Amino acid sequence: MSKSLLSPFFFLFFITPFFLYAQGDVNQGADKKESEEVKYPQFQLKGLLQARYLESFGDNVDVLGTHHSTGDAVQSSFDIKRMRVGLNTKLSETTEIVILVNLADFKSDPKGKVLENAYGKYTFNKYIALTGGQFRPAFGLEELVPVDIIKSFDFSNQYYEFGKNGWTSFQIGASATGSFDIGKIPVNYAVSILNGNGKNVEMDKDNGKQYSSRWVFGLSKEHKINLGLNGGFGKVFKEDVFALGADITSDFKITDKLSFDLQIEYKQGTNHNLYYSLPVASRTENVADYQMRGIYFLPNFRYQVDYKKLTAFEISCRYETFDPSYKIDSNVRTTYTPMVSLEFGKSYTGRIEMGFEIDRFDKSIPDTSTYNDNLFLIQLQLRI
Repeated sequence: MSKSLLSPFFFLFFITPFFLYAQGDVNQGADKKESEEVKYPQFQLKGLLQARYLESFGDNVDVLGTHHSTGDAVQSSFDIKRMRVGLNTKLSETTEIVILVNLADFKSDPKGKVLENAYGKYTFNKYIALTGGQFRPAFGLEELVPVDIIKSFDFSNQYYEFGKNGWTSFQIGASATGSFDIGKIPVNYAVSILNGNGKNVEMDKDNGKQYSSRWVFGLSKEHKINLGLNGGFGKVFKEDVFALGADITSDFKITDKLSFDLQIEYKQGTNHNLYYSLPVASRTENVADYQMRGIYFLPNFRYQVDYKKLTAFEISCRYETFDPSYKIDSNVRTTYTPMVSLEFGKSYTGRIEMGFEIDRFDKSIPDTSTYNDNLFLIQLQLRI
């Protein structure tokens, strides 16, 4: 039997014990009578608007970060970053369907865009739930946080680069998730099998699949200290690829109104997306020669205001270094993202953010987006 056929069987073999455990719990609860009848289906409509004003202070760099040697660069603009509409439908206590679209993608070529989430999920119990379709697989800290409640303007550079390589962002495949306890330590896990070539595609780009796993250990409930470990392997055009990472989060209450939370994440992996984008004559024979790695620190102070409509005041500054190919043609990108945020309502129902995205490269390349830049942003966010 070929390796391509063995891989799905390996995945099913891995999760079979969870199925057996889950089925036992379902049978045990079959005799319980519900105290009140719950009617299905249940619908929940979600929405997000992120509108921005951008101004670039870079030397002949436009608001999208591209350098123009002719000097003809658009350096101030209004923009709609996201206009998302989503629908979560619970068909039963155990089954749900999730759909999410980003209508702002229509402002450019919508091919391969717009549709973001499109998946079904069946929950046996807390130990195991199965997800299939197009979704964000759990591989790293940022996958667990919606973009509308992150402590910065957007996800990190490493998040998007690992998304291009099939590990993060919206992917098509299947996943098993759940939680259990090891002694007094709560553990959350996720195991995924993915096409690995992004969202909204007709089929996989090859016969290879990418397998990933994430484990989160709750080290302190009081200070919300969690340790996350990620690992993945697979084949892309018959070449072996891998990815790994680790992250830690914490949240300390300094006073009744002031708190401090910190996120740290490191990732490393094969940059096969870069490798196959290069002409054959200008790359090495081994895809393993092209590896990416990055780390970021995101400290955030939050002060609870609760004055009229103003809920809280936040200040953060993410520091990130990322190298798309640290073994060959290394060019480290260092990004500073200081931001001030005003929150209105609960759970970021309304939010006004202001700050900078400051990019510095070891080597700036003219007429590309790999160029030093200082971008000023004001962002209005509204969500339901």
